[in-house]
Amino acid sequence: MPLPDPQLGLVISYAYLWRREHRTGQSEGLKDRPCVVVLAVDKGVDGTVITVVSVTHTQPEDIAIAVELPQAVKRHLGLDSERFWVMLDEGNRFVWPGFDLRLVPRSNGRYDYGFIPPRLFAAIVARFEIVWAEQQGRLVPRD
Repeated sequence: MPLPDPQLGLVISYAYLWRREHRTGQSEGLKDRPCVVVLAVDKGVDGTVITVVSVTHTQPEDIAIAVELPQAVKRHLGLDSERFWVMLDEGNRFVWPGFDLRLVPRSNGRYDYGFIPPRLFAAIVARFEIVWAEQQGRLVPRD
């Protein structure tokens, strides 16, 4: 199956590198996980540079830096029924498709889970902008 276009709101399977892992010298994420494309900038011949934020089961200590996924969205994306949060205080940036894009488990060759619904994605972006404007966000470059 071909690679999807790196569109805003797309949820991809990605070997996300947490900031805490990066600080200890790791260069590869330890786990493939769903990640949401929150920024995409076309750099012409250099490709499209995207920023993804992670989706995790781990509840954040500070709820203000995350958005919980509703049950209907988890079902739509094919995720399990446990609680999931989109973490907005850090992101991975790379040139699409990068080296860490992964196939979605049990997907017959797909790299994406689908899209976050537009209204929820708008809420995620609004919260993302606040977190980063307050300088709570940190970027982990991956290229």
